[in-house]
Amino acid sequence: MARAYSQDLRDRVIDAALAGTPARHAASRFGIAIATAIRWVHQARQTGKRTPGRQGSPRRCKLDPHRDFILGLVESTPDMTISEMLECLSTERSVRACRATLWKFLDRRGLTFKKSRRMPASRTVRTS
Repeated sequence: MARAYSQDLRDRVIDAALAGTPARHAASRFGIAIATAIRWVHQARQTGKRTPGRQGSPRRCKLDPHRDFILGLVESTPDMTISEMLECLSTERSVRACRATLWKFLDRRGLTFKKSRRMPASRTVRTS
C-alpha cells in the first residue's frame, strides 16, 4: 500500500490552488495526480479541513451486536469454555461463529484466560 503524502505537500498544493492557480496546474507543478489535487482543494473549500482522512475500514466483528449477551455469559458462568459460548450463541441467538472470532472478540475486551488441566504429580519435580 502506498504511503500518504506529507502534510507539507498537501498544504502547498491547497495554498497554490486557493491563491488562484487551477488545481490541475498545481498538481503538475508539485508532481501529484490531478484527481488527488482536485480532491484536496475541494475538501479544503467545502470543510476547511486540510488533514487526510483515516485510511482503511474500521474493525467490525459479527459478534458486536451480541456484545451484551456474550459478556452476560462470561459474568454468569465465568468458567464457561469458548466452545460452550459458541453453542449458546448458536442455540439462543442463531449466530454461527468460529472459535477464533469469539476468541478475538473476548481478547479485545481484555477477557483472556487460559484453562489448564490438572497435571498428574511428578515423581522428580514438585508441581503446583
